[in-house]
Amino acid sequence: MELIIVGVVVVLCASLMTALSFAPWVPTRSRDITRVLRLAALSPTDRFVELGCGDGRVLVAAAVTGAVATGVELSLPLACAAWMRIMHTRSRARVRWGSLYQFDLRNADVVYCFGIPYRLGRRFAEKLRAELSPGARVLSYAFPVSGLVPTSVDHPVGEMPIYCYTM
Repeated sequence: MELIIVGVVVVLCASLMTALSFAPWVPTRSRDITRVLRLAALSPTDRFVELGCGDGRVLVAAAVTGAVATGVELSLPLACAAWMRIMHTRSRARVRWGSLYQFDLRNADVVYCFGIPYRLGRRFAEKLRAELSPGARVLSYAFPVSGLVPTSVDHPVGEMPIYCYTM
């Protein structure tokens, strides 16, 4: 019984830490993963980075297209879930446990994220501008990145918007 309580406390603390840093875990819906991949227009040579990869569902889908896919996740339980998904699907994706602010984006061609509006502000936009090469693409699920002007917004009626940026 104590082990179950400790496990629940660890998961709750990890989720709270993630929510306070960038966003709570909100899995991308399956139908939206298809939209994300279409908008990302990944080629086999593209390097795809998912910031806050959660359980790895988008990450693995990107790897299936042939792209080199790396996820960054602050919550240890979610990073483990992503790693297990990668192992289960025998995907070429990778997951890194840590803060997205400590992760180097200089080699990324496509960056995908879901962040709460307050966290998609100036600090995040500055990181993208400083580290991404010209032509790199950024896709933000549900909320715009403050300080960046989207090149397009994919927002079908009744669906979550996906904001697309070209650096």
